[in-house]
Amino acid sequence: MSLILYEASEGVATITLNRPETNNAQNPPLLDELDAAFTRASRDDAVRVIVLNANGKHFSAGHDISDGVRAYDPWKSMFDDVEENGLMRMYRWESEHFLGYCRKWRDLQKPTIASVQGACVAAGLMLAWPMDLIVAADNARFSDPVALMAIGGVEYHGHTWELGHRKAKEMLFTGEFISAEEAHRLGMVNRVVPLAELNDHVRTLALKIAKMHPHGLMMAKRAVNQTMDIMGQYAAIQAVFDIHSLGHANAYAARGQVTLANLAEMTAANKAQK
Repeated sequence: MSLILYEASEGVATITLNRPETNNAQNPPLLDELDAAFTRASRDDAVRVIVLNANGKHFSAGHDISDGVRAYDPWKSMFDDVEENGLMRMYRWESEHFLGYCRKWRDLQKPTIASVQGACVAAGLMLAWPMDLIVAADNARFSDPVALMAIGGVEYHGHTWELGHRKAKEMLFTGEFISAEEAHRLGMVNRVVPLAELNDHVRTLALKIAKMHPHGLMMAKRAVNQTMDIMGQYAAIQAVFDIHSLGHANAYAARGQVTLANLAEMTAANKAQK
């Protein structure tokens, strides 16, 4: 079964995360398929709007940090070849596949909409935040609990920009969930709708946007994104990625090995939040 589903009609491309059995936890093959789907949609002149949604109860449980993650290269080599520049390899790989993909998706020249239900945890935020609009079901909830693994936040640090500095600190300090309604009040979410109406609502919104002139949409998006970057978003997110990478170095120094997390602690935390 494909990890990503793709469908395009009436000017709208719908990209669907398709690992419901893992609550759409993200492994390297899923990220590569997802990037390929975004590239496909961006190159299709018939597509004017891109929707990202997910099968199953939850949008995404974040990075796949199960023991099975060791089966995937290049993460396996980062675990097994620590003495051979493992930290440098991890930094390069995360720069491309985590921070790099997020920046690429954020700057696609077509409007994007995230359709979020259930839990959106840690790296799940890294799929929703790069989208231009976020529509949440009334059961959606958002968290970044990676302080449990002695790291200050996920690789794409949208927290401060999306939530404001006080609420960003609260999310990171406590690891607690923010509800869809709270996210809407803070401006992170555009709309909150009943779960049963989520798909239809997002489709209607996408079709409405698709009727706008594509060059106007592209210029409007570029204007807002460039304004954010002039305000410092690009430089800040890159700087905080370096702070994130320091967490991996600390794990190596403290434990004698590079780890994506304290797997036992983090897996237990994720299960408790599902």
